[in-house]
Amino acid sequence: MMDENIFDKLQEMGGKMPDKFNILEEQIDVNIQLEYFKQSKKTKKKLPKNFKIEDIELGQLENSETDIKTKKEIIIKIASIDDPKSYRILEELVKKKDADLHEWCVMALQENKMLLESSLLNENQVFISTGLGGKGTSLRYFVVLIGENISEFAEFQQKIVSSEFEYALKQNNSELENITFEENYVSINVLIPYDVPIQKVFRSAVQECNQYGGFIKKNFLVTNVKTLSIDEIKDFVEKNKLPKDTAPEIDFEPNFDDDE
Repeated sequence: MMDENIFDKLQEMGGKMPDKFNILEEQIDVNIQLEYFKQSKKTKKKLPKNFKIEDIELGQLENSETDIKTKKEIIIKIASIDDPKSYRILEELVKKKDADLHEWCVMALQENKMLLESSLLNENQVFISTGLGGKGTSLRYFVVLIGENISEFAEFQQKIVSSEFEYALKQNNSELENITFEENYVSINVLIPYDVPIQKVFRSAVQECNQYGGFIKKNFLVTNVKTLSIDEIKDFVEKNKLPKDTAPEIDFEPNFDDDE
């Protein structure tokens, strides 16, 4: 199950890595993340030894005639340099929130932060990145509950779901960011510490809710890749209609990158 896989992986790495895990907080499309990691790896192989900030033409970043591809390459080069100057430059770039480069700059800043920490602490760092990001030591998840034999949630059912899930999350040092009721679906955004098995938390909350009439399916949909639209949720349910309580849970595991 997903929660056990995440927990086991982190526990396994925790025995070999530092206690502090670096979680990407901003929500960045996984395709952009993959593009960044791929380009970063490619660029680093070409950089000469003792490459310094002074070797980079930083002025090109401010030049409107410089194409986006070149700017991305420069940003990756900055991120690859073990120097506080690099971090400060990337910080300023992130603050500018350039529409074409902001997410790229965020990834670069995170990479450079880990590089500096690895150098200062003389130990490997673990970078956890997901499409929905996180906060502190918590990962963000998008969860969907499906009503059982109802066309929409009644007001009292909405109150039950809200209170039971908020309570279950607080008991696990987790946070309910928002909850939305739409027809017979409930979408929830939550922040849960990486070492908390999320399925156990939600199963417990669903069980408590169902003591008041069994109005929620026991199976739920969970992802940390992106926020699904109602159309996407409906489409999935339609294509995967199965007998009661046998529909699969959608599981997307975080991407683990061990920065050596």
